[in-house]
Amino acid sequence: MKVIAIGRNYAAHAKELNNPLPSSPVIFLKPDTAVLKDNKPFYLPDFSSDIHYELEVVLKVCKEGKHIAEKFASNYFDEVGLGIDFTARDIQNIHKEKGLPWELAKSFDNSAAISHFIPKNKIADLNDLQFELKINGETRQNGNTRNILFSFEKIISFVSQYITLKKGDLIFTGTPEGVGQVHQGDKLEAWIGEEQFLNFDIK
Repeated sequence: MKVIAIGRNYAAHAKELNNPLPSSPVIFLKPDTAVLKDNKPFYLPDFSSDIHYELEVVLKVCKEGKHIAEKFASNYFDEVGLGIDFTARDIQNIHKEKGLPWELAKSFDNSAAISHFIPKNKIADLNDLQFELKINGETRQNGNTRNILFSFEKIISFVSQYITLKKGDLIFTGTPEGVGQVHQGDKLEAWIGEEQFLNFDIK
């Protein structure tokens, strides 16, 4: 299983980090050791003093595919959940300045917190999906998939031109604006609509 993540897929988030809008999806990978499940606590690592949360809609791939046409891409995921892409922003900024890859900032252990998943057919409209992150009871991110630059189908089609998708792979589809630092003692809660998907602590 691999985690495929999309960067800069919401214009307002790209703007808040002073990043240009991409003309095609920005892709990075996280290893399976990055996955944090079952609302287990996230422990702040020693190597960074600026860990940021990024709430994202996550797709679960349901069958193998490569060179997938966009018109068929919706057949390749069947479940949807939420995830937090934890990012060592201090490390990422240094690497971006030097033109280096982001992996040390994005792919460390437990940097991909994931929720349970629900069948996508339980969601009325995947293109109008409202999701929210609260920290200590205060809303920090409030996103809607109608604001993504590249649709779920475009992402799947694009990635599959380069990387074979396999059953069980997870696709993080980008984060809206409102990202920020987490601190020891914070409680993170996330919802799709009225259903809670994440509820865990920072330690």
